[in-house]
Amino acid sequence: MNDTAAFVADHPLLVFGALCSGMLLLMGLAWALIRRLRALHFFDRRELAWHLGLGFCIVLATLSAFLALADEIGVDEELGDFDEALAGELSQRLQPQTLRIFGALTHLGDFWTLTALCVVVAMLLLRQGHRRLAIAWVVALAGNGLLNRALKELFQRSRPLHEHGWAHANGWSFPSGHSSGSLVAYGMLAWVLMRFTPRVLHLPLALAAIATALLVGYSRIVLQVHWFSDVLAGFMLGSAWLAVCIAGAEMARLRGETT
Repeated sequence: MNDTAAFVADHPLLVFGALCSGMLLLMGLAWALIRRLRALHFFDRRELAWHLGLGFCIVLATLSAFLALADEIGVDEELGDFDEALAGELSQRLQPQTLRIFGALTHLGDFWTLTALCVVVAMLLLRQGHRRLAIAWVVALAGNGLLNRALKELFQRSRPLHEHGWAHANGWSFPSGHSSGSLVAYGMLAWVLMRFTPRVLHLPLALAAIATALLVGYSRIVLQVHWFSDVLAGFMLGSAWLAVCIAGAEMARLRGETT
């Protein structure tokens, strides 16, 4: 456990590159499978049922993972011990230049950054007459913020000590709002853009959204403003909420097309 924490602390950029590459590869394979199934007209019948079924499976899997993480962050739990070991190694080994880089990148998930993004995209959608999309967009981002705040108050987990000066965070730690907020915001943005762009751009949009969310979440660990498990829980929460919002929006769209 300590050896793993030390390796991450010594090679933060290498570890991020490996994690990001792995996630993007999995996303690419999943996307290729979906395209193949579409070519075979697998989703042509009962498209609404497929959206609901896939959304339900994602929500069930991610919420189960979230609850498992919540159960493992207590005192003397293995995951909690790893959290402390990693934060301790990072505080001792990271160079100021690395902290400076991640300190700048973490602002992609700041509250005011995502709020400004929410307002701008909503106004553009309303201006173009896409009222349903605008509502889905605002509900996704605002709902995630409220849900994250409620869970923080429920768990009331303290943050790791961070005195390096490159990032400051107040309030409770679990789950990470930057992680869930970035995943929901950039994931929803990719989904919205897919409605107006050629299919050849859909995979790059999805990959860019995932990479951005991973970058923001990883920056919270490197900057020691969140425990490792906080970020994982944030991604699980964000994935569940994103699945709910997209499935709901698709259901509304399909019902609108049939009426």
